[in-house]
Amino acid sequence: MMTNHHTSAPVRERNHPLELFPLFRRWPPSLARDLLYTAIWSSLLGVGLTVLQKLFGREMSFWRLLYATLVISNLIGFLIHGMLQLLERFLARDNMLLFRTAQVAAITLASVIGIPFGNALVVGRSPLRFFQYSTTVMFLLAFGMMTAVLMVLLLAAGERRMRREADAARQQEQIAAAGRLVAEARLRALQAQIEPHFLYNTLANVVSLIDTQPARARRMLERFIDYLRASLSASRAEHATLGSEIDLAGAYLDVLGVRMEGRLRWRFECDPGAQALPLPPMLLQPLVENAIMHGIEPKLEGGEIVVRARREDAVLCIEVCDSGLGLRPGAPRPGGGVGLSNLRERLRQLYGAGAQLQLIENPTGGVTSRLLLPLLVP
Repeated sequence: MMTNHHTSAPVRERNHPLELFPLFRRWPPSLARDLLYTAIWSSLLGVGLTVLQKLFGREMSFWRLLYATLVISNLIGFLIHGMLQLLERFLARDNMLLFRTAQVAAITLASVIGIPFGNALVVGRSPLRFFQYSTTVMFLLAFGMMTAVLMVLLLAAGERRMRREADAARQQEQIAAAGRLVAEARLRALQAQIEPHFLYNTLANVVSLIDTQPARARRMLERFIDYLRASLSASRAEHATLGSEIDLAGAYLDVLGVRMEGRLRWRFECDPGAQALPLPPMLLQPLVENAIMHGIEPKLEGGEIVVRARREDAVLCIEVCDSGLGLRPGAPRPGGGVGLSNLRERLRQLYGAGAQLQLIENPTGGVTSRLLLPLLVP
């Protein structure tokens, strides 16, 4: 009572009439499943035909009639099953009109054969008696043709449904792929916005020190080259670790340490093993930049930056604490606010609502920027 697999593209061409009901689409196609479905489908038809015969006054007892109808119905059903399997194996679907015509002929033949042989099984009489009279033969042909047309319509409807579902799935995949490309492009653009004023200021400082303090200018330029190398590597990477992001932040702080001399102190405190945890590139850097720009640099005596990282169950907690001026209203500075707004946008693109960025004012002064990220590893 079904067609067999004949796959073209990703669309599955075999379907069973029971798959018109969503309940029966839960199980993947297999020989055992399809045979079971054929038995269920044939038995349901047998019950329906039994009820119709009783309604039209058939004098045989209900249970005896049900038994006979179930035997005949299942015999026809499995004959159709086998014939359609053979069609799928030996006849291509290149010409659908020819294929549908062959299906109608196969189902008609299965019905014409099934009724006499089913009756022979039930009552023990020769099946050839059904072919002795032209009226009986005409009845068998008419019944077989009606069954064939209905079955082919059901099979065609199921195949159309599968094609629609496959097309919808492909469309969803294309939409998702396009969305991923857009998100990736936006992330790349956000990664590229690395505080340009820091680069200009550093170069200006190097130039100003070349004549008066050449050793300090050389040290700053060396640290600046290290920072550029780490920054370019991070901006091109698709994946990073907490350790590599800490290295980048360290190179950035080295440059500023030369420029600010004793006004800037920093240290890193990471739990054992935390540095190997995965972290999207350029997530830590904006927090360090923000702490310097809005906390330490405007403060006359400077201050300290502490970067902490720990794993709390399935969450990576990163904190950048500064002893700067704290959360306060002030005149906007070049690049002010862009780093954190870009960071929030990246978090939304990467994690949806699963990540958090918290800004907490420290009781002793300064600000703690806390990043809570869901871990993608067990």
